[in-house]
Amino acid sequence: MIERAVELLQRGRLVAFPTETVYGLGADATNPSAVARIFAAKGRPSTNPLIVHVHSVASARRYSAGWPDSATRLAERFWPGPLTIVLPKQPTIVDSVTAGLATVGLRVPDHPVALELLRAFDGAVAAPSANQSNHVSPTTAQHVRDELGDSVDLVLDGGACSVGIESTVVDLSGAIPRILRPGGVSASAIAAVVGEVHSCSRIGGGSTVLPTTPAPSPGMQERHYAPRTPAFRFLPEQRASIDVTDAAMLDITLDPAQYSRLLYAHLRMLDQQQLRAIYIELPPDVPEWAAVRDRIIRATQLLE
Repeated sequence: MIERAVELLQRGRLVAFPTETVYGLGADATNPSAVARIFAAKGRPSTNPLIVHVHSVASARRYSAGWPDSATRLAERFWPGPLTIVLPKQPTIVDSVTAGLATVGLRVPDHPVALELLRAFDGAVAAPSANQSNHVSPTTAQHVRDELGDSVDLVLDGGACSVGIESTVVDLSGAIPRILRPGGVSASAIAAVVGEVHSCSRIGGGSTVLPTTPAPSPGMQERHYAPRTPAFRFLPEQRASIDVTDAAMLDITLDPAQYSRLLYAHLRMLDQQQLRAIYIELPPDVPEWAAVRDRIIRATQLLE
């Protein structure tokens, strides 16, 4: 199956594959027509860049135009893993991958199937989440098949994702590292490796850009990760006033890692039940819940 996937990537086709975060929709990041297929399959705006997946630090360095010591230290500590590093890009990465910007997000995923594919391909694979733009990300192969169908040439099944939400994105292209999107690696863990870290914090611990503005990272749109059923976030003190008739409620009952792992799967399951609404309790505004808060805030409306 890996040989078939590599053949398809080399021909400019789309291959969905598992990572520890979510399933990715992969194409050769150096092939403009292949990358265009990603945007078409997802209905993704051209202003929303793609993360490039590689199999090693050596491979990542081939596609970056600068590799600071901070990148070496972060890669040694967190790769393979749920951390994307934004650096100046080489011209071999097509401009549509990076929304026309001069930087690219690079990541080595921590999943045996993904790593086997990337080593066999030995190139750069652009891979956003394998779902329609702004919808709930997929954490199983069946989620991908259900949502994208025949627009994907091959789906590699690696079971359920172990992390369940997207990677942390840290921008090292400036003087001080900036977290553009919270995820599986905390800001404090990054700071422990590289020192001072800034966050673009306008919403949920992440940041928001206009739909018409090229974003330096995926996941910076105000609406993202959303079910099709109307979804509302609420505070604990609002619980008693919520009418759950023909609706569902997601409580904060697990630790952040367990909750993250199951969040998208739960939202997809509830989305199939023709509910009137989904109500999601907003986690506390503390660092360990930052990534989950970010996803919930972008996926829901505030309950008035």
